[in-house]
Amino acid sequence: MVEIHRIERVKYAYLRCLDQKRWDDLADLLTDDVEATYSGGANSFSGRDAVMEFLRRTMGAVTFHSSHHCHHPEIDLVAPDRAEATWALEDTVLLLDLDLVVRGAAFYHDTYVKRDGRWLIAATGYQRIWEELAPRSSVEGLQLTASWWTTGGRSSLSA
Repeated sequence: MVEIHRIERVKYAYLRCLDQKRWDDLADLLTDDVEATYSGGANSFSGRDAVMEFLRRTMGAVTFHSSHHCHHPEIDLVAPDRAEATWALEDTVLLLDLDLVVRGAAFYHDTYVKRDGRWLIAATGYQRIWEELAPRSSVEGLQLTASWWTTGGRSSLSA
């Protein structure tokens, strides 16, 4: 169970670094030869540099706000230094410059390898169960009251 817990922490760190745009920390969670397949294969990349370039390019703008939550992990230790996992994903993305909100659910399928005593992501990717988008302006009164990047995470609402 200790190794499974360590693998869970790697995935949770991946999601946190993704949402906080902590690109260097996220890159440290990936093997050099990581394989990534997002959106059911619509976006596939080989190697840490290619994956990180894609993530920085598509998610790096301060107008791109995301919240990724993985849960219900099914992790199998297939060897002392290798694990396979399936995770349920729920995510919300705000594309402020496009006035859109994207929400969805998916399943991640990951491979982890243990190198020099650390678990790393060797392969990752998800396939959508569903995805929807809507203009944010279609929700009357909707306003962004806090942003990690523009307000330091502080809400403009008074307590």
